[in-house]
Amino acid sequence: MRRIRLIIEYDGTEYVGWQVQPNGIAVQEAVERELAKLTGERCALHASGRTDSGVHALAQVAHFDTQSRIPADKFAFALNAGLPRDIRVLYSDEAEPSFHSRFDVKRKSYRYLVLNSPHDSAFTRNHALHVHHKLDVDKMNNAAALFLGEHDFLAFKASGIKLENTVRTIFASEWSKHGDMLSFDVTGSGFMYNMVRIMVGTMLEIGLGRRDAESIRRAFNEKSRSTCGARTVPRPRRIRRLRYCSVYSQHIYFLITRFSGIIISAPITTPPTYCIRFIGTLTNAVCAPYSTVS
Repeated sequence: MRRIRLIIEYDGTEYVGWQVQPNGIAVQEAVERELAKLTGERCALHASGRTDSGVHALAQVAHFDTQSRIPADKFAFALNAGLPRDIRVLYSDEAEPSFHSRFDVKRKSYRYLVLNSPHDSAFTRNHALHVHHKLDVDKMNNAAALFLGEHDFLAFKASGIKLENTVRTIFASEWSKHGDMLSFDVTGSGFMYNMVRIMVGTMLEIGLGRRDAESIRRAFNEKSRSTCGARTVPRPRRIRRLRYCSVYSQHIYFLITRFSGIIISAPITTPPTYCIRFIGTLTNAVCAPYSTVS
């Protein structure tokens, strides 16, 4: 039995999320359907995490087990031939039998886009939240910094979801501005259901002057959902990068930054020195120092 690893990009607009659901087509279902055609087997696809309905992914990592003799690197090409155009397998390889897309994740990164302009855009309507009132990005960045470190995010958890552990570590939390487009990039040890959307909603209210940044500290202290802002819509959110570290001290670093046209994927032994940078397509590969993408 072989374990095949995939890096999947998808536009989640037309899907009920990653995980198979009874109320519509899921990304997982679409990919598993094509895998069955290719391998003649019922392959269970395991992803790094589930995305909600309408959420996009630039670098969803998933794996499946198969007895198929198809070369590992050819699965990407074969799957793309049958998948809908809003789902693309960007890379495939054979992983160690012990590798697990979900349980080996050490860090996850998300990007949430906000178009801050008087009028919405016909082209970004499914990828960016439109806010027509002027946002104070400096105040939002001051608020974003309060999420850094280890905190109990109980107040930022969706109502009705029961979890034993709501403590998460945030390694990066920052807003950037490119014309009218605002980007919130956050990296953490993990994220609860709706956690990023509630964080963004809280910061947007701060940027609009409807609450102060201290409300985030109060949320951590009081652990009450009522101390946070409204939950934002899911569609502007996307998986941006995932970082893995296996029990064998091998580093697997997957990164897709579509805005700069760079796809990076490499298994690297400790200490990590070089990774493969694919620019534009997977056929043009050059080596780049690991430090430039970490």
